[in-house]
Amino acid sequence: MPSFPIARRALLGACTAAAVAAALPAAAQNAAAAFPGKPVRIINPFPVGGGPDGLSRLVAEKLSQKWGQPVTVDNRPGGNGFIAIDAWKRGAKDGTDILLLDNVHLTAYPFLFKKLPYDPAKDFDVLLPLFRTHFFFTVAVNSPYKTVGDLIADAKAHPGKLNFGSWSIGNPVHLGSEYFESVTGTKMEHVVFKETSQLYTSVSTGDIQFALGSAATAGPLYRAGKLRLLAFAGPKRSADYPDVPTVAESGGPKDFTVTGWNAIAVPPGLPPAVAEKIRTDILQALTGPDVAERFKTFGYEPFPATRAQFNQFIKDDAKSIGEVIRNAKISID
Repeated sequence: MPSFPIARRALLGACTAAAVAAALPAAAQNAAAAFPGKPVRIINPFPVGGGPDGLSRLVAEKLSQKWGQPVTVDNRPGGNGFIAIDAWKRGAKDGTDILLLDNVHLTAYPFLFKKLPYDPAKDFDVLLPLFRTHFFFTVAVNSPYKTVGDLIADAKAHPGKLNFGSWSIGNPVHLGSEYFESVTGTKMEHVVFKETSQLYTSVSTGDIQFALGSAATAGPLYRAGKLRLLAFAGPKRSADYPDVPTVAESGGPKDFTVTGWNAIAVPPGLPPAVAEKIRTDILQALTGPDVAERFKTFGYEPFPATRAQFNQFIKDDAKSIGEVIRNAKISID
């Protein structure tokens, strides 16, 4: 799916919590200074372990040190993330219950579900992205495809005969593959697996022709020599995988990217100084060599953006993903 440019700025820059607070009335400054004043939860739709959980726990540890209050991660996996969102909606409205959202909650699900248990436009004040990640085209090590161009040629020669996999309907791997079909004029079959481990094992054995995978999900089998990376679906080559060409360099469509990201949200209506304190303190927690190492482990990238830039990005991303879903006639209910 197309990515949309966001100006790369310093994560903290001049817009620090102190600078914002200085321009606000004394009452607002006091509210921000006193926050949080009690324990904080980061409600997480992901299971324990894995990239988003590990990164949120590292952020929680740093926030706890800065705020002088316990900051815990409350994992509520399952139900398309709706379990976590419901727990957050029933929680505190003063900013001490923070929500971690997957990109699909804001961009894909509004088009996939006829009725959602939340309103993405009204229920969340999205403060910042936590990270973003791009995906690789993965194939078996003995696959006949040496380039993305080879894959496209075979798919065109045998319409409907090739297949790709993902772990659910509507995730970035699924929708990115559907987008690949649309821009290449090919038709393939989508195979859904219950677990990511099953998906990439099936790629490695050749049971399915390809799957998009991140460094976190497909990386272990790649490092074990059981998967080959045809191409990187990012705007340029990955610094950690410099030998893997971009999709265009591998004979695929120009500027083809598939991106996943997570975001931090708080309840709407918080005092602006409090919301800004949460945002800038999380930004600060995302700096340092320990975070950089965690990013590298899971193939994550920093995603610097102002609140206005990120909210525009979400709107643009949703528009693009909505077009993919409508064109492919995908629905969950």
